[in-house]
Amino acid sequence: MKNIPFKGVIAYPITPFDHHDKVDIPLFQQHVEHLVQSGSHGIAPLGSTGVLPYLSDEEKEAVTEATIQQVNNRVPTLVGVSNLTTEKTVYHAQFAEKAGATAVMIIPMSYWRLSDEEIVKHYDTVASKISIPIMAYNNPATSGVDMSPALLKRLLEIPNVTMIKESSGDIQRMHTLKKELGEEVAFYNGSNPLALAAFSAGATGWCTAATNLIPAHNINLYEAIQNNDLNLARKLFYEQVELLQFIVAKGLPRAIKAGLSLLGTDGGQLRKPLLPLSESEVSQLKTILESIKNK
Repeated sequence: MKNIPFKGVIAYPITPFDHHDKVDIPLFQQHVEHLVQSGSHGIAPLGSTGVLPYLSDEEKEAVTEATIQQVNNRVPTLVGVSNLTTEKTVYHAQFAEKAGATAVMIIPMSYWRLSDEEIVKHYDTVASKISIPIMAYNNPATSGVDMSPALLKRLLEIPNVTMIKESSGDIQRMHTLKKELGEEVAFYNGSNPLALAAFSAGATGWCTAATNLIPAHNINLYEAIQNNDLNLARKLFYEQVELLQFIVAKGLPRAIKAGLSLLGTDGGQLRKPLLPLSESEVSQLKTILESIKNK
């Protein structure tokens, strides 16, 4: 297999803001430390949970450096570097590599629908400018681009595109990837409610924000799969699936921040246009978390 530095549960920290709408770096590093200490197998800043599109270049750089510094090589780091233009994506990818990131993650972002040729050229150009591995991220719900298994196969022909994060929510897509590419493909589940099914389909890991709230349940699920204990894995999944569905439905940054507050942890502020969960949503989340705690 090609250079694949990740397996297991890859944790996505939120990007907290202070009351002046500035990124709260010290608080961010506290969250990263919690994720490392809780046993996460990798840390991935600047994803959907980290509101990547809402950050300036300077803020992205500060978050990248803060992550690398805090993690301090204890686990691998996967930095989101996606941008509308290839030039800017190259810039952020090079910055992440220079800062010490293990790998970078790229989703094809565009106002216009990109063709397969444009997407391949985009990844190929970025890959030619860095030496660390790239995770190609397919999430049509956020990017507006659904990369087919055939296109993802083409991307894997680029030397340092070695991983795929599949978030389409289509479990058959994962089976197709595994069937067509076999052990040469390392794909990661980015659709939280499909965690158990994705591992059954051969996922190498699970990219999730749920570790901010229930890290032990997430990690125990992965370990049960590794131990081929399907009954335990099914039990653990059923205990947490309501939360996994909730955080996706309500928006990861909003739901995770509210959950942290319920757990007695400062989640910082949201950056507008994002707004906090409503009182009824917070009440629903509280009930879900208490239910998990009591199981």
